[in-house]
Amino acid sequence: MKLKLILLLSYLLVTLTSCGKDKNEDNSTDNGTPPIDTKGDVTLYVTTNTRSLDFVKQQISFNEKANMSPTTITLNPSKRFQQMDGFGAAITGSTCFNLLRMNQADRTKFLKDTFSTSEGMGYSYIRISIGCSDFSLSEYTCCDTPGIENFALQNEENKYIIPILKEILAINPNIKILGSPWTPPRWMKVNNLTDLQPFNSWTSGHLNPIYYQDYATYFVKWIKAMKDNGITVNAVTPQNEPLNRGNSASLFMGWDEQRDFVKTALGPKLEESGLNVKIYLFDHNYNYDNMSDQKDYVTKIYDDHQAASYAAGAAFHNYGGNRSELNNVHDKYPDKELIFTETSIGTWNEGRNLSVKLMEDMEEVALGTVNNWCRAVIVWNLMLDNDLGPNRDGGCQTCYGAVDIERSDYKTITRNSHYYIIGHLSSVVKPGSTRIGTSGYTATGLTYSAFENIDGTYALVLMNNTNEAKKITISDGTNSFTYNVPVKSVVSYLWKK
Repeated sequence: MKLKLILLLSYLLVTLTSCGKDKNEDNSTDNGTPPIDTKGDVTLYVTTNTRSLDFVKQQISFNEKANMSPTTITLNPSKRFQQMDGFGAAITGSTCFNLLRMNQADRTKFLKDTFSTSEGMGYSYIRISIGCSDFSLSEYTCCDTPGIENFALQNEENKYIIPILKEILAINPNIKILGSPWTPPRWMKVNNLTDLQPFNSWTSGHLNPIYYQDYATYFVKWIKAMKDNGITVNAVTPQNEPLNRGNSASLFMGWDEQRDFVKTALGPKLEESGLNVKIYLFDHNYNYDNMSDQKDYVTKIYDDHQAASYAAGAAFHNYGGNRSELNNVHDKYPDKELIFTETSIGTWNEGRNLSVKLMEDMEEVALGTVNNWCRAVIVWNLMLDNDLGPNRDGGCQTCYGAVDIERSDYKTITRNSHYYIIGHLSSVVKPGSTRIGTSGYTATGLTYSAFENIDGTYALVLMNNTNEAKKITISDGTNSFTYNVPVKSVVSYLWKK
């Protein structure tokens, strides 16, 4: 009898203790790792830099009572920043070559995992080259025979790029596409703008001004040819890395050259064609490759009102300089858009070391650019093989992909930091959303950004780059929820208002 009484009292004590605890007071195990839940008001995606949680989907419920702890982040939808266009990666010739080496079932699964808005990460923006890039299977343009009448899509587009784009569009028909040329046809090149001597090289050279109109027609023909294949191009840049003479396919296009090309040829030709295609200027580094005469490249073009009228905004890479340049450009021309179009991981920056790169790339590339006015974030090759290829002499031979696939089976995939950082944005931040303000808890190593989607949901993407789990409450003014964010992790939240 005494034993039964002791058991009964123990049961009542446990029950009373449980009832007195808020249902979201602690959603972690003893080691700070959240358990997997299958229902709730808030959907989360969690990745740790050790892959103990590998883009794990979880759900938690709103707090039953107000929970305004010192670690509360409060959304402020009345404070509004830029509208978001999307997040993604480059679909290069090398990427397509590797994808087409996979069997159909494996490829479809990977593309759904990446691009599907219902079954995957929902990547929403991709970048492709106009003609070859340094990750194409050969050097070519779409008009290598002199005369613009000889324009035609080439083997790489027809055999590799277009088939993969069609598979992606079947999964996500709303994907946005940006096109960038690495070089014009060689017959349009000259050695410099003084001598104007023919420059028959894939690398470097200048665009001969007498071919401005033909080259603008080249853009229009390429956009229309892609459209004829069911692929809508939403935007272009006049030149990839216009200050880089050394790439395997390249062209030097100083700010004054780009200004004149855009305002006299490319802008008018696109306008006359009736194609609704944006032009983003520059497409290169924050520091303008330390060329004193090229500093303020973008704003110098904007200062020409005619050229500026054709430009939606500007695009940047992060191979030199600091992302604070995004703010500098925005402050001078707040009505112009900013997008981030390229960054690489490779052997030089521990590109396959997720324990380091997940945190670095989330801070520098993903949240760093978004929190400095970028409407889109695009990383370089979506997929390379485990031997860093296919690649070519003169191009990058030390780059990794957002994912790397094993050549031995074209099946086994390693997901690198770039794959995760884009997925953590695209999974919850939808095209057309607006970045909004926040107030409340801040801490060294904690970086985040909040958004209001057009479907009546809120999103918040948060990085905890510290050595301790952080129990953080998020409030939208009506509802709140609490979550124990693991050490060295990224968490993406999505919930209805």
